[in-house]
Amino acid sequence: MPTTPATAANTSSNGTAPSIMLELVDENGTTIGTAEKLAAHQAPGQLHRAFSVFLFDEEGRLLLQRRALGKYHSPGVWSNTCCGHPYPGEAPFAAAARRVHEELGVSPSLLAEAGTVRYNHPDPASGLVEQEYNHLFVGMVQAPLRPDPAEVEETAFVTARELTDRHAVDPFSAWFMTVLDAARPAVKELTGETGGW
Repeated sequence: MPTTPATAANTSSNGTAPSIMLELVDENGTTIGTAEKLAAHQAPGQLHRAFSVFLFDEEGRLLLQRRALGKYHSPGVWSNTCCGHPYPGEAPFAAAARRVHEELGVSPSLLAEAGTVRYNHPDPASGLVEQEYNHLFVGMVQAPLRPDPAEVEETAFVTARELTDRHAVDPFSAWFMTVLDAARPAVKELTGETGGW
C-alpha cells in the first residue's frame, strides 16, 4: 500500500499493532476531531466518518461478503461488498478503493459516489454501536477476486431476488439495509431498470 500522510499516521514501525484512528464528525459531516476505533464504537457511540461500497458484475449482480469469523465487530454476517473508515485526513473515495483492494484483492473497474447516510445501529451481539456518517459508493468489478481470509469468510454475487431470499434466512450486518436503501437510486442508475434493484 502506498504511504500517504493519512496512512503513515496509522502505520507502526516498531512491530506493534498501531492504534487505528477514526475521524469524528458533526451532523453535517464536518470533521471535529479523532477517536480510537474501538472507543468510537463503544456505547453510546461517537459519530464518525465511514464508507460503504456496492460493486456489481456485468450481469447486474451485487457482490456480497461474509465477514471473517475472527473480526471483533459483526463476525460471520453477510454485508455489502466492502465497508470501513477513512483514516483521518483521507478522502472517503480513496479509502473505499483502498479497502476494496485490501479486503478483496481487486480494484473496482468503476467507482462512483452515491450520496451519504447517517445512522445509529447498535449491534446486539457485541454491544458495539455504529454511529456513522456514511459515504456511499457504487461501481463495477470485473477482475477475479482474491479475498483476504482475515477479513472475508466468503463472497457471493446475487441478483435482487436472490438477495431478498438470502436476507430472509441468513444473518446480515445491522447497517446493511440502511446503506443499501440509501444507495438504491445510484444502484438503479448503474444497473438499469431491468435489474430489479
